[in-house]
Amino acid sequence: MPASMSAQSMFFTGKLWQSEVGHLLPELLDMKLEQFATFGLMTMLLVMPPAARAADAAAVSGRPAATQNRVVIQVNEDDSRKWNTILGNINNVQEELGRVDVTVVVIGPGLGMIKADALTANRVQDAMSAGVRFVACGNSMQAQHLTKDDMIDGLAYAKAGYVELMRLQQQGWVYLRP
Repeated sequence: MPASMSAQSMFFTGKLWQSEVGHLLPELLDMKLEQFATFGLMTMLLVMPPAARAADAAAVSGRPAATQNRVVIQVNEDDSRKWNTILGNINNVQEELGRVDVTVVVIGPGLGMIKADALTANRVQDAMSAGVRFVACGNSMQAQHLTKDDMIDGLAYAKAGYVELMRLQQQGWVYLRP
């Protein structure tokens, strides 16, 4: 490129196109339609940013883009130390990744940790205030003779906790069981 001519002025005068792409024109004219379509598709895939391709694929499939972070955590234990660790890990994930959709599905003995009088009730409520969704297993509640009045306000309920886990995983949620 001549020292007196900038890349922008070369682009507007067509010299950049002629120097970088112009030599391909005779080859393109000799291609058959099928070859041209293949060439165009390959060019588009190479040029199109990966994030745009992922967003387009998500729109076509009806699923959210892969960059959306969603995690479902299964908890069956009533160990307050384990619960405090899990709640701390949720906080760490949100600090690291920003907005993360988190659902904690609580099954069996784990229900003791989301009761209104539980040692972990305040931390669970803090997590709920930060957008974490807690789902109590209705079958486990029934087996333990628990009612919604026994539980922390604002919980969600599923008839079967394992079915809720399956649904969320089928929707692309990442599954964790600490």
